[in-house]
Amino acid sequence: MRIRATVAAVSGALALSALAVPAAQADGSAPSYRAEVAKAFGSHGKTAFTATAPVGDLDVSFSNFKIASAIVVGTTNRVSTTVTYTMTHGADIDINSDDFDNGPIIYKGSIDAPDNVLGGDLPATCTATSSTTASCKGLIDIDPADELINADAGTWSGGALAVTYSNDGSTVQGGLATTKLQRFARLTVNASPEPVKKGRTITVTGLLSRANWDTGKYAGYTVQPVGLQFRKKSSSTYTSTLKTVKSDSKGNLKTTTTATVDGYFRYNFAGTSTTPAVKATGDYVDVQ
Repeated sequence: MRIRATVAAVSGALALSALAVPAAQADGSAPSYRAEVAKAFGSHGKTAFTATAPVGDLDVSFSNFKIASAIVVGTTNRVSTTVTYTMTHGADIDINSDDFDNGPIIYKGSIDAPDNVLGGDLPATCTATSSTTASCKGLIDIDPADELINADAGTWSGGALAVTYSNDGSTVQGGLATTKLQRFARLTVNASPEPVKKGRTITVTGLLSRANWDTGKYAGYTVQPVGLQFRKKSSSTYTSTLKTVKSDSKGNLKTTTTATVDGYFRYNFAGTSTTPAVKATGDYVDVQ
């Protein structure tokens, strides 16, 4: 679920330009959690937010926020990641009421003017641990085709919010954790000729590519250092990097090495803040 902010201040509040509401809820027959999340962000002015303190009219705060260190997203498949946290609330709040919901969010940029906000299609589920605390679990649901652009890759912050439907009450809290949203990567390798005589030159080619959220396709990841590794046929372990090759303007890789013994060659990319590490499946070369 996305709340893409045009991020302009309108009467001191965020202008929220996109938020899909499920068809079953569009006729007003049931409260829409996602629509209420949009209201929560739109109802609190930019000057009201601080880095980590809860802001709003509900006596709710959040802590112990746990999320994966990185979320890797391709071009087509929806990705969901689990978030757990503790919710502390006033004695007057009934967490089991149909009028009350809460859930996790992640946002890019600052909490007062986020470039993008992602949350769950459904609210979190919570189990009371005392009269004023609860252990909660929710999802961040991501559809790359509709919710991401390339500029979204990188570090995001975690937060949570609570809403009441009957009176449009809400509280938002940011700065609870960080995670990286990364563009899924692919890496190939081809070593030739096969077979090859000992002492002859082996040419190793490949392609490093990653998800392009702007186009919905994969494109070469350019000018990136990639290590060439080798393991003997009799071994299960790859050696340290033989040499480092930089991908060209289209993501292509090419280098040469000398044939010594039978074994497997692979490329190994260490990753960046926007793209995860990836290893190619080894390509076997028979040395005669």
